[in-house]
Amino acid sequence: MKCPYCGETDNKVIDSRLSKDGTVIRRRRECIICSRRFTTYEHIEEIPIMIIKKDGRREVFLREKVRSGMKKACEKRNISMNVIEEFIDELERDLRETGEKEIPASEVGEKIMSKLHELDDVAYVRFASVYREFKDVNDFVDELKSLLSQQ
Repeated sequence: MKCPYCGETDNKVIDSRLSKDGTVIRRRRECIICSRRFTTYEHIEEIPIMIIKKDGRREVFLREKVRSGMKKACEKRNISMNVIEEFIDELERDLRETGEKEIPASEVGEKIMSKLHELDDVAYVRFASVYREFKDVNDFVDELKSLLSQQ
């Protein structure tokens, strides 16, 4: 590891700590040459999950896109960001555990809709309207009828 102050690679690890979730190691290092200290973080290098879009394009799975969509759907609803973050963690873990390198966007969308349906019906309908590309009011009415028949 190169010292950020003098550029030398000769340094020693003073302290190592595991992160709360156990996925990162924080290391305090000291440069042997200039004696200054710096911190490094060690992460597991993960193979990115590729999402296969409806039109066949491939795109890297981005937590931020899921977070953004869910935040919009849950706007002004009584759903905490902690619940959303925990779901995104769970979703990403589930996607990785499939062992597949490419996952259809429809599978991801359905998992998100299922969670929103569980959390809040209004957030669910908001997300479904964008995800399923509702064209007019009849599409909303049909989805609401389906939702009401399930209760």
